[in-house]
Amino acid sequence: MRFLALDHGTRRIGVAVSDELKIIASPLEYIPAEPFADFLKRLKEILREKEIELILVGMPRNMDGSYGPAALKVREFVAVLNSAVTIPIKTFDERLTTVQAQKFLIQGNMRRDKRKEKVDQTAAAILLQSYLDGLN
Repeated sequence: MRFLALDHGTRRIGVAVSDELKIIASPLEYIPAEPFADFLKRLKEILREKEIELILVGMPRNMDGSYGPAALKVREFVAVLNSAVTIPIKTFDERLTTVQAQKFLIQGNMRRDKRKEKVDQTAAAILLQSYLDGLN
């Protein structure tokens, strides 16, 4: 069984999964956020294929720890997701994961057009790795 992380965005949702021992997070893919029915269909395929036992959704917070408008959108997303899947869902602080993902991809000399494709799933992997590190 594995954990799955989602980095929610208005256009794309980054996906990352853990290994079976829940030690290492790896970027998997991104799924277009719209149409939502297509997103949900692909997500359910991944949940089955990877034998997921927990979904972790990044919760955006302001630097002072407060919640802004983006957090409300994520809460709505989680509520809809809860009604669509039976797997437990948790939220986790995602402050600066996208910034870290951008820096990581730049350091890897990835071209700007390729970074756009990879940043969401990389941010999801950073989110998931932070969560996994907190468990150990």
